[in-house]
Amino acid sequence: MSNPRSVFFVRKEFISARQAPASTIGVLGWIRNNLFSTPFNSLMTVALGGLGVWLIWGALDWLIFNAVWAGGNEACKVNPDGACWTFISTRFDQFVYGFYEKPERWRVDLILLVLFTGVFWSGWERAPARKWVGGFMLIPFPLIAWVVLYGGIFGLPVVETSQWGGFTLTLVVSLIGIIVSLPLGILLALGRRSNMPIIHSTCLFFIEFWRGVPLITVLFMAAYVLPLFFPTGLNFDQLLRALIGFALFAAAYMAEVVRGGLQSLNKGQYEAADSLGLSYWKSMRLIILPQALKAVIPGIVNTFIGLFKDTTLVLIIGLLDLLGMVHAAIADPNWSIRSVPTTGYAFVAITFFIFCYGMSRYSRFVEEKLNTGHKR
Repeated sequence: MSNPRSVFFVRKEFISARQAPASTIGVLGWIRNNLFSTPFNSLMTVALGGLGVWLIWGALDWLIFNAVWAGGNEACKVNPDGACWTFISTRFDQFVYGFYEKPERWRVDLILLVLFTGVFWSGWERAPARKWVGGFMLIPFPLIAWVVLYGGIFGLPVVETSQWGGFTLTLVVSLIGIIVSLPLGILLALGRRSNMPIIHSTCLFFIEFWRGVPLITVLFMAAYVLPLFFPTGLNFDQLLRALIGFALFAAAYMAEVVRGGLQSLNKGQYEAADSLGLSYWKSMRLIILPQALKAVIPGIVNTFIGLFKDTTLVLIIGLLDLLGMVHAAIADPNWSIRSVPTTGYAFVAITFFIFCYGMSRYSRFVEEKLNTGHKR
């Protein structure tokens, strides 16, 4: 029997929430839970943190604090323990334009300006006529850029491709390879999944052949062996042959990436397209390919990044891209200084990292916009 004097109290208001201890939330909480949760983790954090600080400080000291920024090669000889950035500034025009004639370099500047403006404009979600600009950058722009750079019409003097070089050549090879390889790779992927034996076998042989041959071999064959089969007096431009080799090589890898996207779709998507009475090409254009390409955006961009870095291999056929120009400039006896080779290759590495990282970030932006990720 309950005590008649027992008093029961019911709170009419909730107690206000108290703030969690500072050591469990925020930056301090994350550090405690992830870096110093156990004695072993604490030891590894201190050791790796110290190593990281030592490496970063050494890199900054060599790249910035102890570097030579002006004064020519004599200043670099006096201070060979830091980066010789005056070497880069002295040869910067050569690294960008190659051997392109100086009075005509405005053409390269114009193309680069249109390129970067078009890429930014087509990637800006609120930009007017964004789709039209993107379409222009994919199809007409490469042809217009080639005409402007090469010349021969509209009163423009001809600048032979043997004079192209530096970063300009790197962009030309990579952009042509990217623009050609994606649609060709899509067609090859569709052909490999075709029910027609001839089309299936042809696409399968093409993909497996180009994937089984090293890119260096492709470039060597295109530059030196292929001309042996041409009739007397007929010859293709060496850069054009290299571009064709790059495009076909990248298309084979792109085809497998796209095929993976096609195979990832549920069979019901194909049946839904058939139930609507759509033709093969309409179902691919409206239903299948948009979903497949959205699923393999990381793989597509990864192929683009690999292609961009592979442009350095044109050096073996006598075309001097950015890396080739830096390598040739290092051989100058006037710059025979200990810090110059490392500075030149560091400049190339930083340049490639900026562009590859930019493509990676743009890929991430497209993934988030299309909601292709699976966040948990």
